[in-house]
Amino acid sequence: MTLSDRESDIYEYLLAAHQQGRDVVLRAREKKRGLADELHQLWPHLMLGPVAGSCTLQVPRRGAQPARTAEMELRFQAVTLAPPAGKPGLAALPVWLVLARETAPPPEAKQPLEWLLLSSVPVAGLADAIERVQWYAVRWGIEVFHRVLKSGCLIEERRLGTADRLEACLAIDAVVAWRIHHLTYLGRATPELPCTAVFADDEWQAVVAFQTRKPPPQQPPPLRDMIRAVARLGGFLGRKGDGEPGTETLWRGLQRMDDIAEAFRRFQAIYKLPP
Repeated sequence: MTLSDRESDIYEYLLAAHQQGRDVVLRAREKKRGLADELHQLWPHLMLGPVAGSCTLQVPRRGAQPARTAEMELRFQAVTLAPPAGKPGLAALPVWLVLARETAPPPEAKQPLEWLLLSSVPVAGLADAIERVQWYAVRWGIEVFHRVLKSGCLIEERRLGTADRLEACLAIDAVVAWRIHHLTYLGRATPELPCTAVFADDEWQAVVAFQTRKPPPQQPPPLRDMIRAVARLGGFLGRKGDGEPGTETLWRGLQRMDDIAEAFRRFQAIYKLPP
């Protein structure tokens, strides 16, 4: 399965995926020469059709906009796209369209969500349409993962000389980016989980002792508290309107945590402190 954003609404790309038997779900741009010219005409056509149903999406925080729950109304239809003008030699392309529109966006939202999705996977009913929207929504997590790779791991700045070296470095950076992404998700989805599920004892003990200037407690803190403590090491202020830590402060905080935990282990070994 390939999920693509608006830069991928290219007829040849969709046609190649169809001919190769690859599953694709992508979002169409509202106005663009080429493929989207025809899709732009289908937009009002879909709007004239009945609403098939609705679904809810958890929209993550984006800049100053807080996270929210979006109620989406859905319409869908099977169509056959004609090849672009000037390329009559290309074959016609059967696709399924899913139009998802946010019905009641909050006042602080800059604009309501509205997605016109093209799916090579058949959409036979409402359940299929909801599934395609949920598939595309996964891209938010994919974007966060790639942002950590680029901004945190600085993968684009690597100058390693050969492709083999770059691939080896990318394999390590991908694990780091996944860990940060996973921690961010767990801190919001399972905040009461004991932090020992993802942090070693000397890691959480070192951070708590460093920040409180007291011996660590016997019981480990909940995961949410530990993640916020690590994020504070990376510059997270934890003010009332700040929400939960993001990947950037968590990335910087984890780097500091590694140094603090190493110092904690050294002091334990030197002074034979109890674990």
